[in-house]
Amino acid sequence: MRRWLNSLAWLVGLTLCAGIFQSCIPSYKFNGSALNYDIYKTINITEFPIRAALVYPPLQQTFENKLMDAITRQTRLQEVDGNSDLEMTGEITGYSLSPQAVGENAYAAETRLTITVKVRYTDNKNPANNVDQTFSAYRQFDASLMLTDVQDDLCEEISTELVDLIFNATLGNW
Repeated sequence: MRRWLNSLAWLVGLTLCAGIFQSCIPSYKFNGSALNYDIYKTINITEFPIRAALVYPPLQQTFENKLMDAITRQTRLQEVDGNSDLEMTGEITGYSLSPQAVGENAYAAETRLTITVKVRYTDNKNPANNVDQTFSAYRQFDASLMLTDVQDDLCEEISTELVDLIFNATLGNW
């Protein structure tokens, strides 16, 4: 009986210590912004027109939707037209295909789709945070596939990566 009580006391003590230490562990989230919401409340995001030599019209809407979704999910900023605390403008400047990985028959075994976006981020409260930068991302696909068969999925994936890069360089302020 005494051994059982000692085991029970040890188990209760261990549980209490675990609870105490668990409540003292700091928690960090790396999917949000580093904005001070007492200062920043609004953002104006303009359209990102396609200015590339090769144009895939659905890309503009795909990219803009992903950008707006990321800002809505990861910040408390209100999107407004006109005067705002923050502004994000830009254009899709590149949409290109290039052969990769030459096969044994001297033909490309893979093709790379690269999308490039130029972004101008203006912090109207602190101009030192302004960003004017070009971002680029790509995906490779088997050269035996037609671009029209994989284009939508590739644009979704590349747009997601571009939005993450843009968010981290501007609103993420890492």
